[in-house]
Amino acid sequence: MIPYGRHSISEADIDAVVEVLRSGWITQGPATPRFESLVSSYCGADYGVAVSSGTAALHLACLALGLGPGDALWTSPNSFVASANCALYCGASVDFVDIDPHTYNMSVTALRTKLEQARSQGTLPKIVVPVHFAGQPCDMKEIAGLADEYGFHVIEDACHALGATYEDQQVGNCRYSDITVFSFHPVKMITTGEGGVLLTNNKDLHERAGRLHNHGIVREGLSEEGGWFYEQHELGFNYRITDIQGVLGISQLSRLNEYLSQRRELAARYNRLLEDLPLERPYQEAGRQSSWHLYVVQVPENSGWTRQSLYEELRNEGVGVNVHYIPVHTQPYYQRLGFQYGQFPLAEAYYGRALTLPLYPGLSEMQQDHVVASLEKFVGSDESTRGRRIE
Repeated sequence: MIPYGRHSISEADIDAVVEVLRSGWITQGPATPRFESLVSSYCGADYGVAVSSGTAALHLACLALGLGPGDALWTSPNSFVASANCALYCGASVDFVDIDPHTYNMSVTALRTKLEQARSQGTLPKIVVPVHFAGQPCDMKEIAGLADEYGFHVIEDACHALGATYEDQQVGNCRYSDITVFSFHPVKMITTGEGGVLLTNNKDLHERAGRLHNHGIVREGLSEEGGWFYEQHELGFNYRITDIQGVLGISQLSRLNEYLSQRRELAARYNRLLEDLPLERPYQEAGRQSSWHLYVVQVPENSGWTRQSLYEELRNEGVGVNVHYIPVHTQPYYQRLGFQYGQFPLAEAYYGRALTLPLYPGLSEMQQDHVVASLEKFVGSDESTRGRRIE
C-alpha cells in the first residue's frame, strides 16, 4: 500500500539518536535547547519552546495568552480536532469561521462578518487560530489587521506548514501573530516521533510557555538557595520532549529544504499528470509558497462515481488515499456542544468532495504514476470537467 504520507529516517538520524542514548543525556540535555534555537532561527522568530506534540503547543499557546473560562477562541472547521480542543482544555468556549472555497483556509471575509456581529453582541473572541491547511499560508496580513481592529490575539496553527513562505518570509516568524505552533508528527515536514514547537517574538510569552511546559516550575533567579532548589509558580504540565527527540529533530531539520524540494516537485508533477482528469487540483494563492504537507483533490459533483467509491477503489489498487478533514463541528462531541450540520456550509461542501493523494519525500515517480493510472482507471476523462481548477 502506498501511504498518503510517511516519515523519512536516514542513517544520520539513527546515528544521532544512538549517540544521545550513549551520552547519558536521555531526557533533558543540550540537544533540546539547540533544537529550539535552530527551529526559531530557521523561521525567523526570537524564541522557541519544544514540546511533546503540536496539540501541547496549541494548549500552551492558549494558556500563555491567558485564555480561560468566559473567553472564546475561534478557529477553522477544516482542521484536526486539536485546533479547537485547545480552547476547551482551558475552560473557554470555541466557535468556527467558515473556509475560503479556493484555499480551504479560514475565510477573511467570513471572519470579518462574524467579528462585526460579535462586536454588536459583546461576544468577541480572545484568540483566533487560523490553520495553514495542507501547508498553504492563510491571509495573515489581513487577519492581523482584524486583530488590531477587534482586539484579539492570533495563534498560527502551522502544523502543516514548516518551510512554507508568506510574503517571501518563512511561516513561523510571528510577524502577524502572537504565537506560531508546529507539529513534528511522523507525516509532517520533519519528525521527532511525536513533538511540536511554540514560536514567539514576545519574551513574556516565551517565559510563561517555558514554565508551563515544565510543571510551572522556576529554577532561575533562586541563587540564595542551593542548586537543588526550585519553585512551582503556577499549575503547569509535563509537555517536555526528550533529548532523543531533540537530536532527531536537529538531524531532520538539516534535510528540511531537501524534503520541501521533493514535495514541491511531486506536487508540480501531479498538477501536470492530472490535467486531463475530472478532478479539481489544489489552488495556490499568489505570494505564498506551500510546504505541500497534503495534496488534496476535489471530485466533481453529479458524476457517475462518488468520493466514497473512488476512495475504496483506489485503496483496493494499493493507493492509500485519505480524507482531510472531517469538519470539526460535525464530530459527535461538538454536536453535543450545540453545533449543527449546515452552520459552516463551505467546509462541509469541501469535505464531501475531498480526497488526499499520496505525497511525501521518497514517493517515487513509479509510485506516483501508479496513483495517477489508478485514478485514470476509475474516473477516466470527462470533457465537461476536464482539467477543471478553481481560479
